Amino acid sequence: MKITKKIVESQHGDITLYTLTNVSGASVVLSSLGAGIVSVSVPDKDGKLENVALGYANPADYMADGPCAGKVPGRYANRIAGGKLRVDGKDYQLAINNGPNALHGGPTGFQNRIWNSRIAGDTVVFYRTSPDGEENFPGTVEVEAAYTWSDSNTLTLELTATTDAATVVNLTNHCYWNLEGENAGSVLDHTLYLAASRYLPTDSTLIPTGEMAPVEGTPMDFTEPKTLGRDIKEDFKALEYGKGYDNCWVIDSYTRGAMKTAAVLEAPHSGRVLEVATTQPAVQIYTGNWLAGCPKNVEGRSYDDYDGVAIECQGMPDSPHHSDFPSMQLYPGEVYNEIIEFKFSTK
Repeated sequence: MKITKKIVESQHGDITLYTLTNVSGASVVLSSLGAGIVSVSVPDKDGKLENVALGYANPADYMADGPCAGKVPGRYANRIAGGKLRVDGKDYQLAINNGPNALHGGPTGFQNRIWNSRIAGDTVVFYRTSPDGEENFPGTVEVEAAYTWSDSNTLTLELTATTDAATVVNLTNHCYWNLEGENAGSVLDHTLYLAASRYLPTDSTLIPTGEMAPVEGTPMDFTEPKTLGRDIKEDFKALEYGKGYDNCWVIDSYTRGAMKTAAVLEAPHSGRVLEVATTQPAVQIYTGNWLAGCPKNVEGRSYDDYDGVAIECQGMPDSPHHSDFPSMQLYPGEVYNEIIEFKFSTK
């Protein structure tokens, strides 16, 4: 594995970019801004390499971008109702930055920080200290996001965290995928399979009601592969609330620490396939419903809505308010440790 490093000066500070290139020439570019994925160049069915990860021309434009493209949000990915958090009997008020709710750890969450970084063999490790009180979360948290790129075109992300006081941690990666190429337009013709027979219904602000509802007979059913666009305009509350898919699915047969296939995404023309596996209990599917107006990509245009789909393996949104959801609480002496694998192939 060849790893090269480049420093880019920006108004936010120096941003470190790493390029990992495997034996076949397929490559991944990573950024210390948000511990993010900038590009993933993999072959189509004819062997043509193309970037399939949505991203921006200017590395500094990832700071505070609306889509949170490619980055690791935290300290708590997804939403917490009303920004109200109770940990060990003490209440904390988080920033309200998504309607009436807290989203992705707040406006200065992990995704909008420049992380430290190092190369460890074939792995690039991003790491930072989140101090006690950052975005009003309790506890000082040491967090790492370690990316490994294989010769078989699998990108593995290992997320770890420790704390010196009781807190909550929920981490994911927020990359948007278009397997026809990042500038190819709509992904609504992509086929998606989810290993999930239940999903989390929400209120109009996308906060889970607490129910784990069966997908059978609804537009939320991806237990048999179907295109993202087939049912996206159906008269269904979940789709109306999000202007498309922006919901969390419960991964079947979840066992803490065990890798499970969560999703399989296929492109109709390039033949590219992305299989996503994880140790996490849930997966948020977001069809890029509000991408329009984002920073410009390398071709000089802003993406349009539905130009990419995010497959975010994570803990369940708003779990601090739902005792029957898997707990995202982390205590001193414990290690938060979750893995996400993005495996690329063709058919």
